[in-house]
Amino acid sequence: MAAEHFDAIVVGAGPAGASAALVLASSGLSVALLDRGEFPGAKNMFGGVLYRHAIEALVGEAWKENGFPVERVVTEQRYWLLGPESMVTVGHRHEAFGREPNAWTAFRARFDPWFAAKAEQAGALGVYQTTVVDLLRDPKTGRVTGVLTDRDEGELYADVVVIADGVNSLLREKLGLPRWRPDQVSLAVKEVLALPRETIESRFNLEGNEGVTIEFLGDTSQGMVGLGFLYTNKESLSLGIGVMIDDLARHRIAPYELLESVKRHPMIRRLIAGAESVEYSAHMIPEGAYDALPPALAGDGWVLCGDAAGLVNFLHREGTNLAMLSGQMAGRVIAEAHRRGDLSARSLMAYDRELRASAIGRDLRRIRRMPSMLHRWGGRRLFGDLVGGINRAAYRYFLADGTPKRQAEAEALREIVRAAGGWRPLMRLAWDGFRGVRG
Repeated sequence: MAAEHFDAIVVGAGPAGASAALVLASSGLSVALLDRGEFPGAKNMFGGVLYRHAIEALVGEAWKENGFPVERVVTEQRYWLLGPESMVTVGHRHEAFGREPNAWTAFRARFDPWFAAKAEQAGALGVYQTTVVDLLRDPKTGRVTGVLTDRDEGELYADVVVIADGVNSLLREKLGLPRWRPDQVSLAVKEVLALPRETIESRFNLEGNEGVTIEFLGDTSQGMVGLGFLYTNKESLSLGIGVMIDDLARHRIAPYELLESVKRHPMIRRLIAGAESVEYSAHMIPEGAYDALPPALAGDGWVLCGDAAGLVNFLHREGTNLAMLSGQMAGRVIAEAHRRGDLSARSLMAYDRELRASAIGRDLRRIRRMPSMLHRWGGRRLFGDLVGGINRAAYRYFLADGTPKRQAEAEALREIVRAAGGWRPLMRLAWDGFRGVRG
């Protein structure tokens, strides 16, 4: 590869990187979109949720094209609190989600090539099977001037490098930004389980391309801070669980053992009965919220987007949309800086300011206390004792054994208070929980 110069180089052809490349190329800039995979998404094992708003903001109604690579339209979302052999549920289903999709279940290995092709159609140069191993810098000023790839003569130069190479970002480390702490990232393990389409639709009460997402917590995380998920695809289910890495190390539980125990839970076992495992994967997710963001999201010759920046709202299960919107924002700021002829660090910091003031920054700031609150109370107390107490309270409340209802209600309440460790801890927990979601 001969040394070339671009207006921008984008490292990572996932949702954040492809979004940035699309905006930059659409603005008339020369852009190289690099990815280490054979094709965009080739290295990605994501089987989760994509959101229409973020996609539409970048490619309009292209999601209406034939061959739009998603699985099912999410028309119902369920949340489960799991005891050892029980659950308390809450959920929402709406026919409107079927008419005007809010989200789809999808596999990134299929979606990313489609999305990156939009950037290439706008003029970006896709360069795949190419690993970026370092940043190039001006020896006098330290400004980032390009990237070094693993190809022969692998130096590529650019006015700006967009770093969107995911949670395990090598280039983030090359910038000297803080590494993730074990209490700021989770490890999610996932299995794709094949089932006939008719079986899925019967078990989950679905018609046509309708889909369900289920998030669950409680007994399944074995005393750790963690959340499980079960998503319906066309002819498969995505089942997984993510737990904080510091918890996983402390409890010394192998990730595959955790997932196997999830599959044995009676509320899940019957939904996956007869399924054939076709894929197993593990992936880290940044879950530190606002306080885990780097001190700056842009600098002299670079900007940071998506998971590499830690842009995941774990409370609302949003990540791909934040990645796309951050890439779009970065592309717009760079294009404007290029138009003005001012690509200084100060000029690129407009991206940092815009992102922190956006819905992304405001939402992450709002839940900034949640990670520390979860660790302070601990997985065993919150997801074990308390969720177990809520399940026992529900059992007592619904049990018709001749006990007067007022007495049954009082006994149910006592189950929850006992699980929390008393009235004072329960009130403190409620206050901490309120502050955790209110910022």
